Amino acid sequence: MGLLLLGALASGLLLFAAGTPAPATAARIAHGTTGLGVLVLAPWKTVVVLRAARVHAASLALVGLLAVCLASGVVQVLGGYGRVLGVSPVQVHVGSAVGLVLLGAVHVVRHRPLRLSRRDASRRRLLVSGAFGLAAATTWGVAELVDRRLSRGAATRLATGSHRLDPADVPATTWLFDRVPVLDPRAHRVRVDGTDVDLAALVVRGGPVPARLDCTSGWYADATWTGVPLAALLDPDGRAAARSVVVTSVTGYRRRFPAEEADRLWLATAVEGRPLTPGTGAPVRLVAPGRRGFWWVKWVASVELDDRPAAAQPPFPLQ
Repeated sequence: MGLLLLGALASGLLLFAAGTPAPATAARIAHGTTGLGVLVLAPWKTVVVLRAARVHAASLALVGLLAVCLASGVVQVLGGYGRVLGVSPVQVHVGSAVGLVLLGAVHVVRHRPLRLSRRDASRRRLLVSGAFGLAAATTWGVAELVDRRLSRGAATRLATGSHRLDPADVPATTWLFDRVPVLDPRAHRVRVDGTDVDLAALVVRGGPVPARLDCTSGWYADATWTGVPLAALLDPDGRAAARSVVVTSVTGYRRRFPAEEADRLWLATAVEGRPLTPGTGAPVRLVAPGRRGFWWVKWVASVELDDRPAAAQPPFPLQ
Protein backbone atom coordinates (compact mmCIF):
# COMPACT_ATOMS: atom_id res chain seq x y z
CA MET A 1 0.00 0.00 0.00
CA GLY A 2 2.81 2.38 0.88
CA LEU A 3 4.61 1.74 -2.40
CA LEU A 4 1.39 2.35 -4.33
CA LEU A 5 0.85 5.66 -2.52
CA LEU A 6 4.41 6.74 -3.27
CA GLY A 7 3.98 5.72 -6.90
CA ALA A 8 0.72 7.64 -7.17
CA LEU A 9 2.35 10.71 -5.60
CA ALA A 10 5.40 10.62 -7.90
CA SER A 11 3.37 10.02 -11.07
CA GLY A 12 0.90 12.73 -10.03
CA LEU A 13 3.72 15.26 -9.69
CA LEU A 14 5.04 14.30 -13.12
CA LEU A 15 1.55 14.56 -14.61
CA PHE A 16 1.07 17.96 -12.99
CA ALA A 17 4.24 19.22 -14.68
CA ALA A 18 4.04 17.46 -18.08
CA GLY A 19 3.04 19.77 -20.91
CA THR A 20 3.54 17.56 -23.97
CA PRO A 21 1.64 14.37 -24.93
CA ALA A 22 4.34 11.69 -24.58
CA PRO A 23 5.47 12.35 -20.97
CA ALA A 24 1.91 13.25 -19.96
CA THR A 25 0.58 9.94 -21.31
CA ALA A 26 3.27 7.92 -19.51
CA ALA A 27 2.62 9.77 -16.26
CA ARG A 28 -1.16 9.40 -16.64
CA ILE A 29 -0.90 5.63 -17.17
CA ALA A 30 1.33 5.28 -14.10
CA HIS A 31 -0.94 7.53 -12.03
CA GLY A 32 -4.10 5.74 -13.13
CA THR A 33 -2.62 2.31 -12.44
CA THR A 34 -1.25 3.14 -8.99
CA GLY A 35 -4.40 5.09 -8.13
CA LEU A 36 -6.58 2.12 -9.04
CA GLY A 37 -4.36 -0.11 -6.92
CA VAL A 38 -4.86 2.21 -3.96
CA LEU A 39 -8.60 2.28 -4.62
CA VAL A 40 -8.75 -1.55 -4.50
CA LEU A 41 -6.64 -1.88 -1.34
CA ALA A 42 -8.10 1.09 0.55
CA PRO A 43 -11.15 -0.80 1.98
CA TRP A 44 -8.91 -3.58 3.30
CA LYS A 45 -6.52 -1.04 4.84
CA THR A 46 -9.46 0.82 6.41
CA VAL A 47 -10.68 -2.37 8.08
CA VAL A 48 -7.17 -3.00 9.45
CA VAL A 49 -7.05 0.53 10.90
CA LEU A 50 -10.48 0.27 12.51
CA ARG A 51 -9.64 -3.12 14.06
CA ALA A 52 -6.63 -1.70 15.88
CA ALA A 53 -6.77 -1.73 19.66
CA ARG A 54 -6.30 2.02 19.72
CA VAL A 55 -7.41 4.12 16.79
CA HIS A 56 -5.56 7.42 16.58
CA ALA A 57 -7.19 10.56 15.24
CA ALA A 58 -4.34 10.88 12.74
CA SER A 59 -5.12 7.41 11.38
CA LEU A 60 -8.78 8.32 10.90
CA ALA A 61 -7.74 11.59 9.23
CA LEU A 62 -5.49 9.64 6.85
CA VAL A 63 -8.37 7.35 5.92
CA GLY A 64 -10.68 10.33 5.40
CA LEU A 65 -8.17 12.23 3.26
CA LEU A 66 -7.51 9.11 1.21
CA ALA A 67 -11.23 8.74 0.53
CA VAL A 68 -11.49 12.41 -0.52
CA CYS A 69 -8.41 12.10 -2.73
CA LEU A 70 -9.71 8.99 -4.50
CA ALA A 71 -13.25 10.34 -4.92
CA SER A 72 -12.13 13.70 -6.31
CA GLY A 73 -9.79 11.96 -8.75
CA VAL A 74 -12.63 9.82 -10.07
CA VAL A 75 -14.92 12.87 -10.36
CA GLN A 76 -12.24 14.76 -12.31
CA VAL A 77 -11.80 11.92 -14.79
CA LEU A 78 -15.45 10.97 -15.28
CA GLY A 79 -17.29 14.19 -14.47
CA GLY A 80 -15.24 16.72 -16.41
CA TYR A 81 -14.26 20.20 -15.31
CA GLY A 82 -16.47 22.11 -12.92
CA ARG A 83 -16.17 24.17 -9.76
CA VAL A 84 -18.00 24.15 -6.45
CA LEU A 85 -17.39 27.22 -4.29
CA GLY A 86 -14.63 28.16 -6.69
CA VAL A 87 -12.75 24.86 -6.33
CA SER A 88 -12.36 22.19 -9.04
CA PRO A 89 -12.15 18.41 -8.41
CA VAL A 90 -8.47 18.27 -9.35
CA GLN A 91 -7.68 21.03 -6.84
CA VAL A 92 -9.40 18.97 -4.13
CA HIS A 93 -7.46 15.94 -5.36
CA VAL A 94 -4.11 17.72 -5.13
CA GLY A 95 -4.93 19.39 -1.81
CA SER A 96 -5.93 16.13 -0.17
CA ALA A 97 -2.79 14.46 -1.57
CA VAL A 98 -0.65 17.15 0.08
CA GLY A 99 -2.53 16.51 3.32
CA LEU A 100 -1.85 12.79 2.98
CA VAL A 101 1.88 13.44 2.59
CA LEU A 102 1.99 15.64 5.70
CA LEU A 103 -0.06 13.28 7.86
CA GLY A 104 1.83 10.30 6.48
CA ALA A 105 5.12 11.86 7.56
CA VAL A 106 3.72 12.46 11.07
CA HIS A 107 2.49 8.85 11.15
CA VAL A 108 5.93 7.47 10.21
CA VAL A 109 7.70 9.65 12.80
CA ARG A 110 5.29 8.79 15.63
CA HIS A 111 4.96 5.08 14.88
CA ARG A 112 8.09 3.12 14.07
CA PRO A 113 7.55 1.54 10.63
CA LEU A 114 7.69 -2.24 10.29
CA ARG A 115 10.95 -3.62 8.97
CA LEU A 116 10.93 -5.67 5.82
CA SER A 117 11.72 -9.35 6.27
CA ARG A 118 13.00 -11.93 3.80
CA ARG A 119 9.44 -13.17 3.49
CA ASP A 120 8.34 -9.77 2.24
CA ALA A 121 10.87 -10.01 -0.60
CA SER A 122 10.18 -13.67 -1.38
CA ARG A 123 9.62 -14.86 -4.92
CA ARG A 124 5.97 -15.61 -4.16
CA ARG A 125 5.36 -12.09 -2.81
CA LEU A 126 7.07 -10.55 -5.82
CA LEU A 127 4.96 -12.63 -8.20
CA VAL A 128 1.78 -11.70 -6.36
CA SER A 129 2.74 -8.01 -6.40
CA GLY A 130 3.58 -8.19 -10.11
CA ALA A 131 0.28 -9.90 -10.90
CA PHE A 132 -1.60 -7.28 -8.90
CA GLY A 133 0.18 -4.49 -10.76
CA LEU A 134 -0.56 -6.09 -14.13
CA ALA A 135 -4.22 -6.57 -13.19
CA ALA A 136 -4.47 -2.93 -12.06
CA ALA A 137 -2.89 -1.68 -15.29
CA THR A 138 -5.18 -3.87 -17.42
CA THR A 139 -8.28 -2.79 -15.50
CA TRP A 140 -7.33 0.86 -15.82
CA GLY A 141 -6.75 0.45 -19.56
CA VAL A 142 -10.14 -1.21 -20.06
CA ALA A 143 -11.89 1.46 -17.97
CA GLU A 144 -10.17 4.18 -20.00
CA LEU A 145 -11.30 2.62 -23.30
CA VAL A 146 -14.88 2.25 -22.05
CA ASP A 147 -14.91 5.85 -20.82
CA ARG A 148 -13.58 7.07 -24.18
CA ARG A 149 -16.31 5.18 -26.03
CA LEU A 150 -19.25 6.10 -23.80
CA SER A 151 -18.45 9.63 -22.64
CA ARG A 152 -18.50 12.54 -25.07
CA GLY A 153 -16.39 14.61 -22.70
CA ALA A 154 -13.71 11.90 -22.56
CA ALA A 155 -13.14 12.19 -26.30
CA THR A 156 -11.75 15.70 -25.85
CA ARG A 157 -9.78 14.97 -22.67
CA LEU A 158 -6.05 15.52 -23.01
CA ALA A 159 -3.28 13.18 -21.96
CA THR A 160 -2.86 15.40 -18.89
CA GLY A 161 -6.49 14.71 -17.92
CA SER A 162 -7.68 18.26 -18.64
CA HIS A 163 -11.13 18.81 -20.18
CA ARG A 164 -11.82 21.24 -23.02
CA LEU A 165 -13.29 24.67 -22.40
CA ASP A 166 -14.31 27.35 -24.85
CA PRO A 167 -11.88 30.30 -24.63
CA ALA A 168 -14.81 32.52 -23.62
CA ASP A 169 -15.50 30.27 -20.60
CA VAL A 170 -11.95 30.23 -19.24
CA PRO A 171 -12.07 31.11 -15.50
CA ALA A 172 -9.76 33.56 -13.75
CA THR A 173 -7.10 31.36 -12.16
CA THR A 174 -4.07 32.20 -10.03
CA TRP A 175 -1.28 30.17 -8.44
CA LEU A 176 -1.75 29.58 -4.71
CA PHE A 177 -2.24 32.91 -2.94
CA ASP A 178 -1.97 35.39 -5.81
CA ARG A 179 -4.83 37.84 -6.28
CA VAL A 180 -6.06 39.23 -9.59
CA PRO A 181 -4.71 42.80 -9.90
CA VAL A 182 -6.51 45.47 -11.90
CA LEU A 183 -3.91 47.51 -13.81
CA ASP A 184 -4.23 50.65 -15.92
CA PRO A 185 -3.21 49.60 -19.46
CA ARG A 186 -2.32 53.18 -20.38
CA ALA A 187 0.19 53.46 -17.55
CA HIS A 188 1.49 49.88 -17.52
CA ARG A 189 5.05 49.25 -18.71
CA VAL A 190 6.94 46.00 -19.14
CA ARG A 191 10.64 46.30 -18.37
CA VAL A 192 12.39 44.17 -20.98
CA ASP A 193 16.11 43.74 -20.28
CA GLY A 194 16.39 47.27 -18.92
CA THR A 195 14.07 49.02 -21.39
CA ASP A 196 10.48 50.03 -20.64
CA VAL A 197 7.96 48.88 -23.28
CA ASP A 198 4.39 50.19 -23.20
CA LEU A 199 1.23 48.37 -24.22
CA ALA A 200 0.79 50.36 -27.44
CA ALA A 201 4.19 49.20 -28.74
CA LEU A 202 3.34 45.58 -28.03
CA VAL A 203 -0.07 45.88 -29.71
CA VAL A 204 1.44 47.38 -32.88
CA ARG A 205 4.04 44.59 -33.16
CA GLY A 206 1.71 41.76 -32.17
CA GLY A 207 0.82 38.88 -34.46
CA PRO A 208 -1.41 35.77 -34.22
CA VAL A 209 -0.18 32.92 -32.00
CA PRO A 210 -2.31 29.72 -31.98
CA ALA A 211 -1.63 28.00 -28.67
CA ARG A 212 -3.20 25.64 -26.15
CA LEU A 213 -3.44 26.74 -22.53
CA ASP A 214 -3.54 23.58 -20.38
CA CYS A 215 -4.31 24.61 -16.81
CA THR A 216 -3.42 22.42 -13.83
CA SER A 217 -6.88 23.05 -12.35
CA GLY A 218 -8.29 20.56 -14.87
CA TRP A 219 -9.18 22.39 -18.11
CA TYR A 220 -7.61 23.46 -21.39
CA ALA A 221 -8.53 25.92 -24.13
CA ASP A 222 -7.33 26.25 -27.72
CA ALA A 223 -7.18 29.90 -28.78
CA THR A 224 -5.40 32.37 -31.01
CA TRP A 225 -3.47 34.93 -29.00
CA THR A 226 -2.00 38.19 -30.22
CA GLY A 227 1.59 38.58 -29.10
CA VAL A 228 5.21 39.49 -29.71
CA PRO A 229 7.98 36.86 -29.38
CA LEU A 230 10.45 37.59 -26.61
CA ALA A 231 13.30 37.09 -29.08
CA ALA A 232 12.12 40.18 -30.98
CA LEU A 233 12.33 42.30 -27.82
CA LEU A 234 15.61 41.06 -26.37
CA ASP A 235 19.10 42.10 -27.45
CA PRO A 236 20.54 39.24 -29.60
CA ASP A 237 24.02 39.55 -28.08
CA GLY A 238 22.68 39.60 -24.55
CA ARG A 239 20.45 36.65 -25.27
CA ALA A 240 23.38 34.66 -26.72
CA ALA A 241 25.41 35.25 -23.56
CA ALA A 242 22.55 34.52 -21.13
CA ARG A 243 21.56 31.09 -19.86
CA SER A 244 17.98 31.89 -18.92
CA VAL A 245 15.21 34.46 -19.25
CA VAL A 246 13.14 35.35 -16.18
CA VAL A 247 9.54 36.53 -16.59
CA THR A 248 8.08 38.22 -13.50
CA SER A 249 4.51 39.30 -12.68
CA VAL A 250 3.46 42.45 -10.84
CA THR A 251 2.47 40.06 -8.01
CA GLY A 252 6.05 38.80 -7.66
CA TYR A 253 5.27 35.46 -9.31
CA ARG A 254 8.05 34.42 -11.71
CA ARG A 255 9.21 31.62 -13.97
CA ARG A 256 12.66 31.01 -15.46
CA PHE A 257 13.05 29.65 -19.02
CA PRO A 258 16.08 28.54 -21.07
CA ALA A 259 17.38 31.53 -23.06
CA GLU A 260 17.16 29.56 -26.31
CA GLU A 261 13.37 29.31 -25.89
CA ALA A 262 12.89 33.07 -26.22
CA ASP A 263 11.67 32.67 -29.81
CA ARG A 264 8.97 30.26 -28.58
CA LEU A 265 7.62 32.56 -25.86
CA TRP A 266 5.30 35.49 -26.49
CA LEU A 267 4.09 38.56 -24.63
CA ALA A 268 0.36 38.58 -25.43
CA THR A 269 -2.06 41.49 -25.24
CA ALA A 270 -5.21 39.88 -26.69
CA VAL A 271 -6.95 36.53 -27.17
CA GLU A 272 -9.40 35.61 -29.92
CA GLY A 273 -9.18 39.18 -31.21
CA ARG A 274 -10.23 40.74 -27.88
CA PRO A 275 -8.03 42.56 -25.35
CA LEU A 276 -7.12 40.54 -22.28
CA THR A 277 -9.26 40.94 -19.17
CA PRO A 278 -7.82 41.21 -15.64
CA GLY A 279 -8.66 37.55 -15.05
CA THR A 280 -6.82 36.42 -18.18
CA GLY A 281 -3.70 38.49 -17.45
CA ALA A 282 -4.32 42.05 -18.72
CA PRO A 283 -2.59 44.13 -19.81
CA VAL A 284 0.21 41.68 -20.76
CA ARG A 285 0.68 37.98 -20.14
CA LEU A 286 3.12 35.31 -21.26
CA VAL A 287 2.12 32.62 -23.76
CA ALA A 288 4.29 29.49 -23.44
CA PRO A 289 3.07 26.73 -25.81
CA GLY A 290 3.91 23.20 -24.72
CA ARG A 291 4.05 24.12 -21.02
CA ARG A 292 1.37 23.80 -18.36
CA GLY A 293 -0.60 26.86 -17.34
CA PHE A 294 1.50 27.77 -14.31
CA TRP A 295 4.31 28.72 -16.72
CA TRP A 296 2.08 31.27 -18.48
CA VAL A 297 2.93 34.24 -16.27
CA LYS A 298 0.09 36.77 -16.01
CA TRP A 299 0.31 40.55 -15.51
CA VAL A 300 3.91 40.61 -16.74
CA ALA A 301 6.04 43.34 -15.14
CA SER A 302 9.52 42.43 -16.40
CA VAL A 303 11.52 40.15 -18.68
CA GLU A 304 15.19 39.78 -17.72
CA LEU A 305 18.16 37.88 -19.06
CA ASP A 306 20.14 35.97 -16.45
CA ASP A 307 23.40 34.01 -16.32
CA ARG A 308 21.93 31.29 -14.12
CA PRO A 309 20.49 28.12 -15.72
CA ALA A 310 16.76 27.59 -16.12
CA ALA A 311 16.98 24.76 -13.58
CA ALA A 312 17.87 27.27 -10.84
CA GLN A 313 14.30 27.34 -9.55
CA PRO A 314 11.86 24.96 -7.85
CA PRO A 315 9.95 22.63 -10.23
CA PHE A 316 6.75 24.27 -9.02
CA PRO A 317 6.46 27.95 -8.00
CA LEU A 318 6.64 28.70 -4.31
CA GLN A 319 5.21 32.24 -4.55
